[in-house]
Amino acid sequence: MDRQQNQAERLWRARLARVLHGPHAHAIFRIALPLAIILILFSPAPAQKKSSCIECHVKLEDTRLSAPAKLFDNDIHRGRGLSCNDCHGGDPNADTKESAKDPGKGYLGKPKTADIPAYCGKCHSDANLMKRFNPSLRVDQEREYYTSVHGKLLKTGEQRVATCVSCHSVHGIRAISDPLSSVYPSNVAETCSKCHGSADYMRGFGIPSDQFDKYKKSVHANAIYVKQDLSAPTCNDCHGNHGASPPGIASVANVCGTCHGRQAELFQVSPHKAAFDQRQFGECIKCHSNHFIAKPGDEMIGTGERSVCITCHTAGDKGFIAAGLMRGRIDELMGSIDKSAEILTRAERAGMEVSRPKFEMKEATDALTHARVLIHSSSTVEVDKVVAPGLAASAKGYQAGVGALAERSFRRKGLAVSLVFILFLAVLVYLKVKQIESRPTT
Repeated sequence: MDRQQNQAERLWRARLARVLHGPHAHAIFRIALPLAIILILFSPAPAQKKSSCIECHVKLEDTRLSAPAKLFDNDIHRGRGLSCNDCHGGDPNADTKESAKDPGKGYLGKPKTADIPAYCGKCHSDANLMKRFNPSLRVDQEREYYTSVHGKLLKTGEQRVATCVSCHSVHGIRAISDPLSSVYPSNVAETCSKCHGSADYMRGFGIPSDQFDKYKKSVHANAIYVKQDLSAPTCNDCHGNHGASPPGIASVANVCGTCHGRQAELFQVSPHKAAFDQRQFGECIKCHSNHFIAKPGDEMIGTGERSVCITCHTAGDKGFIAAGLMRGRIDELMGSIDKSAEILTRAERAGMEVSRPKFEMKEATDALTHARVLIHSSSTVEVDKVVAPGLAASAKGYQAGVGALAERSFRRKGLAVSLVFILFLAVLVYLKVKQIESRPTT
């Protein structure tokens, strides 16, 4: 049987090849292609499954009942072929309200808040079912939800906590990759702020409600809202999503370290690590805060008024001295780079070729960047190991600028001497011509 099937398949392929590559192939395509286009353009779209729920609700004057049916047009579940009865039960083919909502036909109606995670979990926790729609989707969200602050409070009977529909909405649920989705990266903070930004709502839970206002002023918010960098962190990147919880003192550095790995690595071997553990300080947030994280600047290190070092260290102690030395070395390198860049720019504007030394100055600027990262080690020795080569590279660039300007000056002087000599010769020629012209003719 298998041999006969294989022979038939080979015969069919051979005939198809003769048609596609034969002498009449061009004519066949000229006829078939327009017909295929016409069939695609004018063939009717696949009909949606009949739903008496939608047909009835869209006509209702009460917007509380009609709005869900209208929103469902753009719901990802409808796009996958699901309808009202897949969640609410009942008979979508019924002709009467009573028959459509017949409990005997599985009608469930609107779920209670406490039942929503399990309600969504009927499908989203079923691995076999979810593979029919998207095999990459996780199926542990319901279980993880109950590890969150929201889930734990829900189990105690608290009804005001966030559930699945609080974040994903209800009937207008969109894919997380859809910019209109409430959980699209640039929309997450606004979604969380619906509860966490309300002082009245959060008062009963005893936690602040200014996180969103602070976050909007942070370097992270600037990256995601202004620069449109969707990889920048928002609420769920630090707190989690289905298992949302505030990171504890022991884990906050790991959360920050998922992006800022080098800084976290340096801090772990610094003298600050043991000191912070002993005093129960949150490692990164002690210096950088949490929601209102400003763009780091050199003023944060050192002993100046805006330095974070002086919040713990006082004049004369070891840390105070180290902070001053590290800031001094960074300032020294930055000043040297500025000086070298200025003279190279002058030489370039004067028409001198300085592209190579300007490129080589990258070694100095890279050293400055590296030094700013190395302050997390709290080691003046480590900072100096990077600053010293940076100063050498910067000094080399400065000397190249000096040399270029000196060469320019030499060229100008040489040009001036040449012009004087040429002018002198021109005068001699002129006098000689005048002498010849003044001789009497014979």
